[in-house]
Amino acid sequence: MKVLMKGNEALAEAAIRAGCKHFFGYPITPQTELAAYMSKRMPKIGGTYLQAESEIAAVNMVLGAAAAGVRAMTSSSSPGISLKSEGISYMAGSDLPALIINVQRGGPGLGGIQPSQSDYWQATKATGHGDFQILVFAPSTVQEMVDLVSTAFDAADRWRMPAMILADGMLGQMMEPVALPDENEKTLPEKDWAANGHQGRREHHVINSLYLTPDKLEDLVVERYQRYRQVKAQEQRAEAYLCDDADIIVTAYGASSRVARTAVNQARERGIKAGLLRPVTLWPFPVDAIRKAAGHAKAFLTVEMSMGQMVDDVRLAIDCQVPVHFFGRTGGIIPTPAEVLGEIEKLA
Repeated sequence: MKVLMKGNEALAEAAIRAGCKHFFGYPITPQTELAAYMSKRMPKIGGTYLQAESEIAAVNMVLGAAAAGVRAMTSSSSPGISLKSEGISYMAGSDLPALIINVQRGGPGLGGIQPSQSDYWQATKATGHGDFQILVFAPSTVQEMVDLVSTAFDAADRWRMPAMILADGMLGQMMEPVALPDENEKTLPEKDWAANGHQGRREHHVINSLYLTPDKLEDLVVERYQRYRQVKAQEQRAEAYLCDDADIIVTAYGASSRVARTAVNQARERGIKAGLLRPVTLWPFPVDAIRKAAGHAKAFLTVEMSMGQMVDDVRLAIDCQVPVHFFGRTGGIIPTPAEVLGEIEKLA
């Protein structure tokens, strides 16, 4: 059975059904409904909801909960994620799985409260200081937000690294019918590394990201990047829509991909062979799917709600085999299908 839910609230309910009983956050538009929903639901399921005194405090509470081996989550919007970046780096350096939700708004600075996708670089390349990556998932519908929450938690546990759902104000605020997972208690993986009390039956576990010996730190970073190579090989996700015979391939993620899909359909009605390739994982970036499409495409058009951030990864993925063009709106403005169709027609 499907229920009508707002995106932010659907994210929260999906996290609970994925086994998350510990949420630490701080209100900021346009994600506040997620935290408000958690404040109502967590006490009813024996979980923990805590509105911290700041974003910095919230992410470090997530670090502590994750170190104890439980599923923990925080959520925020763009400026709040910037404040959480140091804590995310600490979690990556401690090899801790946790989920961070970013319902993006316009920036830089406080910017505006309207939808944006200007945090792509932050999420995929500079979530914090140091040599590390996090898993980044980009849903395009409320249903996909629900589905990817469990996927993100599971992947974070599997690879012992933080994961992020990169949504935006449009997806967070919109309402769509969704099918939720069963409410049955989810079986979670054992975490034999957790610092959750040894009770005299095992050695002490220490969760740490500080290594004062350069050789030791280098060894750990190198080991982490060996793991990242496995992540790249196994976790790439993308959706190809009408790409098999496409001359012009539009690449877009999240809310922008909804607009792009309509423009692609309209282009097909006009006899233009257009397709949509939608990255679902932004890290690891779906290089394999994009390279495959580049084998027959004559041009790519990347559509984003930013000044152009993912476009660089598209160019790198295809090694400049064919031209890659860009169209974007920023400041909280959502591109229209007519605008995207106009760009497709120019390329055709």
